[in-house]
Amino acid sequence: MIQDASTQLLRRLERGAVIWCVLAAGAVLALAPSRTDVLLGIAGGGVLAIVSFYAIRGSVDAAVRALAPGPGGSDPARARLGPLVVKMTGRYALLALLAYVMIARLRLPPLGLLAGASSIVAAVAVEAVRFLFKKDFASRT
Repeated sequence: MIQDASTQLLRRLERGAVIWCVLAAGAVLALAPSRTDVLLGIAGGGVLAIVSFYAIRGSVDAAVRALAPGPGGSDPARARLGPLVVKMTGRYALLALLAYVMIARLRLPPLGLLAGASSIVAAVAVEAVRFLFKKDFASRT
């Protein structure tokens, strides 16, 4: 039940992030249709946000598996934590490389990248407001 609810929340966050990027791109198209560089920046920032989201999610899942007691209730082995640290470092190195390529090589506008990269933050804010209204509504009835 808990895993099902958390999976649903993560799916809503993914959808919310995509919706945020589409709305931001729509706003740019409405206000400055000739600024395709900003549209590409929003798309690039959205890609960074989604890659970061999956990197964090994968790292947390791997950490939970590594720290869980082994078969027969034994303590987690330190040997399982070494590869986890290497994987986490590799994921964040990939993110840094992607950001570098987008900023320095593709010369995407930083504000467009910021708008796209903030998509996960916007989705979390929407979910927080949804939770507060749901909780407030439930307490009134």
